[in-house]
Amino acid sequence: MKSTSPEKIVYSSFVTKFPVFYGWVIMVVGTLGTIMTSPGQTYAVSIFIEHFISDLNTSRSMVSTLYSVATLAASFLLPFVGRLFDKRGGRLVVAVVAALFGMACIFMGFVQNVVMLGIGFFFIRLLGQGSLTMTCSTIINQWWVYRRGMVMGISGMVGALLGVGLFPNLIHWSISTSSWQTTYMFFGLALLLILAPMTWTLLRDRPEKYGLNPDGVSDSSKDLAQSKTPAREQNWTLPEAIRTPVFWILTLGQGVIWMLYTGQFFHMVSIIEDNGLPVDIGATVFVPIAVVTAITIFGSGFIVDRVPVKVLVSLSLFLQALSLPLAMALTGIEVAYLYGVVLGVISGLSRLIVGVVWAMYFGRKHLGVIAGFTAALLAGASALGPMPLGIARDVFGSYQMALYLLAILPLSLGVVSLFIKKPQKKRTSEV
Repeated sequence: MKSTSPEKIVYSSFVTKFPVFYGWVIMVVGTLGTIMTSPGQTYAVSIFIEHFISDLNTSRSMVSTLYSVATLAASFLLPFVGRLFDKRGGRLVVAVVAALFGMACIFMGFVQNVVMLGIGFFFIRLLGQGSLTMTCSTIINQWWVYRRGMVMGISGMVGALLGVGLFPNLIHWSISTSSWQTTYMFFGLALLLILAPMTWTLLRDRPEKYGLNPDGVSDSSKDLAQSKTPAREQNWTLPEAIRTPVFWILTLGQGVIWMLYTGQFFHMVSIIEDNGLPVDIGATVFVPIAVVTAITIFGSGFIVDRVPVKVLVSLSLFLQALSLPLAMALTGIEVAYLYGVVLGVISGLSRLIVGVVWAMYFGRKHLGVIAGFTAALLAGASALGPMPLGIARDVFGSYQMALYLLAILPLSLGVVSLFIKKPQKKRTSEV
């Protein structure tokens, strides 16, 4: 299974003689890394919000603003992480990011005021939600081309079940039995002592570096033909990619989704409470979100190789528009769980789209830089979600007006996204 790439080959019997194609190991470790981003993800942070407000004697507007500003500031550094990924390799970058994220979580356990909270938010958003998520997804993409949709679907399904489904309830239980400070310290130690060494030990860079092809296929034309995917891929540089209209339509559409469901996730407990439901439902709603996210990712992981991406993009945007007014109509627990189902479909579609579309449309050669740039834009967009909703709640006593007005954005972009097409280079000599 020799590669056609001119890249210098590194001999590693551990990789080349592994009982199965080593890309499966990359998928497992990358998926675990994605799950462990949870302490920096909004669905997990949302369980801490009420404790931050009460224990630090601050307001919802202040916590929301700190979170938004920290997320926005962190987004500016993600392109740098992407460049490091391409230059130094995913193995090193993922391991270092995991260790630093662990230290950031430990710092969160020592937070005693809003200044420290803002600093903590910055680092958990930069290292967890931003860097670790992006690098784990990118390193999986490096090893898979022909079955990328299926592999990312499996990875996303497991990540959703064990991340979105498990962590909010685990955090709720941990805080009730100890404290939110202890909970963050525990997660930090797990990242520092388990995930960081594991990623350094097991992750490897591009398969071509070890004389392998993506997906483990051989160089024979028969194997490549059976893959049902062209053997040659167009590789776009970042300047080339950003000159295509489809790049900005996709980025803007997913940015709006990230902004809106980050705001909804961040204020989930408060939204549930405002609808007259028990506060504990705020954590349990994440279970249907996780299950439906997993099912959606798994199903669409197979569909994405057969159905135009624009259909999935538009569907995710239309559902996002629907979810906003639904958030103010949770008349019972059953409707709250239905709300979770809708958010789960949105989350699943968006995760898969972001996970595969940049590699699918723009190739793998410059994927770190492109993924870093888009991750910065999407993280910046997600930063805009919590603050306006938090301020609207404090000023008007309700999220209703803000939710209705914001629904216009995904509805409009859903229509525009129906007309996108995969970009094509005039010259396709680059492989």
